[in-house]
This record gives sequence, C-alpha cells and structure tokens, in this order.
Amino acid sequence: MKYKGFSFPDTSNWIKSLSFYYGWVIVAVAGLAHFSSAPGQTYVSSIFLEPMIEDLNWSRTLFSGMYTAGSLTAALFMVLVGKALDRFGSRKMLVVLCVLMGFSCIWMSGVNTEWQLLIGFAALRTIGQGSFGLVSSTMISIWFIRIRGRATAVASFGGAASMAIFPVIVHFFITQFDWRVTWVILGVSVWCILLIPSALLVRRSPESVGLLPDGVVGDQDIKGSTSAPSGNSEVDKELGYSLGEALKTRALWMLALSSLAVPLVMTGLMFHHVSILGAQGISPQMAAATLGLFGPLMLISSVISGLLADRFPGRYLLAGGQAILVVAMIWVFAIASSWQAIVYVVISAAAVGLVNTTGTVIWANYFGRAHLGSIRGFATTVMVAFSALGALPFGLIYDWTGSYDMALWILMALPLVALLFSLFALPPKNNSNKSI
Repeated sequence: MKYKGFSFPDTSNWIKSLSFYYGWVIVAVAGLAHFSSAPGQTYVSSIFLEPMIEDLNWSRTLFSGMYTAGSLTAALFMVLVGKALDRFGSRKMLVVLCVLMGFSCIWMSGVNTEWQLLIGFAALRTIGQGSFGLVSSTMISIWFIRIRGRATAVASFGGAASMAIFPVIVHFFITQFDWRVTWVILGVSVWCILLIPSALLVRRSPESVGLLPDGVVGDQDIKGSTSAPSGNSEVDKELGYSLGEALKTRALWMLALSSLAVPLVMTGLMFHHVSILGAQGISPQMAAATLGLFGPLMLISSVISGLLADRFPGRYLLAGGQAILVVAMIWVFAIASSWQAIVYVVISAAAVGLVNTTGTVIWANYFGRAHLGSIRGFATTVMVAFSALGALPFGLIYDWTGSYDMALWILMALPLVALLFSLFALPPKNNSNKSI
C-alpha cells in the first residue's frame, strides 16, 4: 500500500517493536556517511597536494586545475544522482556509492597521468562532496518533519568529526608510508565504516516500515488506504512536489539563487585561508591552527541552527546566515592579532552552519519528501558547481593586484544579493505547512 508516495510493507515488526524511533538509527548512518565523505572533501585532498606534485613532478596549477575540473564534472551528475535516489531509495544508493568511493580511492593510488587524475577527482567529488551529502540529508528529511532541524544537526556531528580527524590521520599515513598506500587505506576505511550499516540498517522511509515521521503514532490506521488522513498533522499538511512542478515555482529559483554565495565565497576563503591571514600579519602556524578550529565551531553552529530551523521561518535564517558571512568578510580587514583571527573563524563557522543546516531543512519543508532526491539533486548541482569555482576569483584578483582586498569587496556582493533572494523565497503558494 502507499501513502503520500511511500509504500508500506508487511514485514517490519522488529523495527516497530523498538523502544525508540528508528529514525534515529537513520540519523546515525547519515552521520557515518558525512564522516566517510572525507576522501572527496577539500580538507583531505589538500593534504595530498604536496606529496603528489612532488612525486609526479606536476605543477600546482595542473593539480588545482584538475581538481576544479573534477568538481565541475561532479556537479553535472547531481541531478542524475537525485533522480536515482528517488527511484532506488537511500539503502541501495548508499551501498553503491560506498563501494564506488572505495574503488575511487584505490584508483587514485595508481594515478600517473593527468587524465587519470581528472577521472579520480571527478569520481571522488561526485561521491564524497556531492552524493554522500545529498543522500544523507535526504534520508533525514524523509524520516523527520517536525524536528527535522534537530535531526539534521545531530547528523552534522559526523561531518565535523571527519574534518577534525581525517586530515591528521591522512598526514600521518603519508609520512609513515606514502601517498599511494594512503589512498588505498582511505578506500578500505570507507568500506569498513559505512558499507555494513548502509546495507543492514537503512530503510527507504518511515512509511516503508509501518511508521510515521518523527515517531508520531497516528490516530488512524492508514495502511489500508491511499487517501485517509494519517493522524499526523505534519504529514497530512505535506505536499509532494515533483521536480517538474517545483521548477515552476518561484520558491525553488529563489532558494537556488540564495544558495550560490556561501559555497563559492567560503571555498575561496578556506582555500586561501593561510595566505589571507598572512596578508594581515598572522603567522602560517597560527593561521593553520585557526583553520583547525573550524570543524568544532561549525558543529556548534549546526546544532544551534538545527534548533532554530525547527522554530523560525527558514528564509529568515538563510538571510541571517548571508548577513553573518558579510560580517566575516568585513572582519578580515580588522585582523591584526591572533584573537581577531579566531573571531574571524568563529563568525565564518556561524555563517556556514546556519546556511547549510537551514538549507537542508527548507527544501523538504517547501516541497515535501516524495521527490526530494530529484529536487535536492538540482540544488546540489548548483552548489557544487559554484563551490568548484570558489578559489579562482580570489587567486586571479590577488595575482592582478597583489592583495585580497579587492576580491573581498567585490565578492561581498554575492552574500548581499543572496540575502535578498533568501527573503523573497516565500513558500509555494499552495503549501500549507505553517512551520516554514
């Protein structure tokens, strides 16, 4: 039987007999997926930069260019990944992606030519930077409605832990062995961490195991009907937009345009972090230390943002995140000591946590869960593409002017414009969900 586009099976007694809501198991697996995305993230790939270009006798420009090209290639696949997610479900997608991530890392261990590097980066970025995040956030949005923000915040522990742990471990293995062996270790570690939980624990939706989102028990038995109310007011108010229907709404385009600034600007700021702070008189050692604070601080920001996302309209929170990013960019000009550099990282982490967490929640709030993979796939395509371009304008303007000042002032326009798009991102007119 089906309800709201989700099927109910006849066998799920052990899940329904648990003393807690099974959605929290889904959150735990989503957190593991965020953690396991590390090989496709910049904070890990950057550790391989020096040993790979030294061993292969490549230029830094070539390595960076292949990374950007691979990231842009990844963006093109996100719509397809989203559609596949809607068709095959989270469990099958996570299992396949996990297997492919392991093989992609092993592929990187054998890189000797430029085309091999491009294929490797394209695969790693498609899976780690795009697909793992898309599947994980969609899983949570399907299993939760009322406390979607809090559940998203809990899963973000995985990403923060990944950012804190993997760079240290990767650097250790490279020094103890070499970069090729380290890539193999990374691939095997992803299999060990994520493959079994994905295969055994993930379920498509709460409805697929005879439950309702948030663990709420309905007053009516909906298994025998495709149209009866569920007894869960949040579910009954929810509408399931298809991608085609969502593309016809102003809300989708406002949200998409509002999501461009943070990926582009923050990628550029993070990529040039040491250099930007160095231009303000901060030592490379101190700059690297402040960068290490970003993961824990973003975790705190994500938890707070998750609580806020369950209580306040998402478009105002998105606008607030854009405003905080503007403050962070202005603060760069004031940096002259270590404590000011730390404040800069705190402000930046607050902006990223607020925008990312709210962005995850608001797509499901606006367009429902039935076709969320396809809709989020479209949004992720935009975000990944602009993230790939982030380092370029900062580098070009610096080479032209010898300073990052002009880049900061020019690119400050992006979050300001995104702030306006966020405010205009009203819920679709026929969406009656009052929580958004």
